[in-house]
Amino acid sequence: MPIWKRNLIVCWFGTFVTSIGMSQIAPVLPLYIKHLGVDNTALVAQLAGVTFGITFIMSAIFSPIWGQAADRFGRKPMLLRASLGMAIIIGCMGFTHNVYELIALRTLQGVVTGFATACTALVATQTDEAHAGWALGTLSTGAITGSLLGPLVGGIIAEHFGLQNVFFMTGGLLFAAFILTALFVKENFVRSEKKVMNTKEVWRALPNKSFILTMFVTFFTLTLALYSVEPILTVYMQQLSMGASHIALLSGLAFSASGLASIIAAPRLGKLSDKIGAQRVIFVALIVAGIVFIPQAFVNHPWELIALRFILGLAVAGLNPSVNILIKKMTPPDFTGRVFGITNSAGYLGIFTGSVFGGQIAAWLGIQYVFFITSALLFVNAVWVYFKVYKKLNVKHQLVKEQTK
Repeated sequence: MPIWKRNLIVCWFGTFVTSIGMSQIAPVLPLYIKHLGVDNTALVAQLAGVTFGITFIMSAIFSPIWGQAADRFGRKPMLLRASLGMAIIIGCMGFTHNVYELIALRTLQGVVTGFATACTALVATQTDEAHAGWALGTLSTGAITGSLLGPLVGGIIAEHFGLQNVFFMTGGLLFAAFILTALFVKENFVRSEKKVMNTKEVWRALPNKSFILTMFVTFFTLTLALYSVEPILTVYMQQLSMGASHIALLSGLAFSASGLASIIAAPRLGKLSDKIGAQRVIFVALIVAGIVFIPQAFVNHPWELIALRFILGLAVAGLNPSVNILIKKMTPPDFTGRVFGITNSAGYLGIFTGSVFGGQIAAWLGIQYVFFITSALLFVNAVWVYFKVYKKLNVKHQLVKEQTK
């Protein structure tokens, strides 16, 4: 097996379980806070919001820092640091005695993350151009699927094995990722002797700043769109199912549908990006995702929503790998880790913003408006991508073709 493919397999597993580790706490958090001695319902909701959100805020802050460390010391050391650190911290959450210890550990979890950033940089730099799109597309399914399946995994473990075992079992998976990374990931990394630039200097040195900024915004919008529905999905399922049982299972299936679609479609759309250009895949995927959000506001049965969520997963599967492909092409190798770190920060901010945004829109305007406004954001992003990236890259491609004739 080629080294790049072995790296990809290990990184996919590690990205998948770290994404689960970031999101698996969502369905069990209120129950665990009650277990830790908080009885007031309003206070439980307030503390749950802080405990869930603090990890993603800290991840957004520290992801570029770990990206810079990856450029300086190599990507594999960052993989080992992040996987072992998260394994220990998440495992310790099962031993907490009060909610403040839990918040402190969730804060530390956000600080030590960076596995996905290092994986993306490692796969992007260690894979040849011919396979880069497919490899990054495949890798992206680990992050997306882990994030979407995390709440379902957490709920199933809590129901069958107890709340504390959610943390112990997730920590065990992360430790397995650490062992696999140590044994099987290989990196040909040559440390640069140049002075390490700070973030401002890197930004000044980057070519195609407007392209890269558009990719940051696109990644932010994608994660916001995926997570805008998270706070209202269970409530929406209750409305659609007319009091039927297994609401949690149906909600989990709705999340899982998008993840399953991403597993199926992302590698194929990554290959398509290599053939026709990532800018075309991004533009079409944004439009399709924007269209698919609209009928979700008019469904009458849970299975209709689940089917539309599956179609949405097919569309958004093309966005993440295509964004990474364009960033790789636009970024000098010395800055790859830091730029991917900033991209992941945009994703973490999108998760946090989407969760807050969806809940507030549903509270003030109604659940249907979450789908309408999210759809509008995707269409606006598509227009921006068309003028800032799609048209410019197509013109450049035509000029290259004419010069080679």
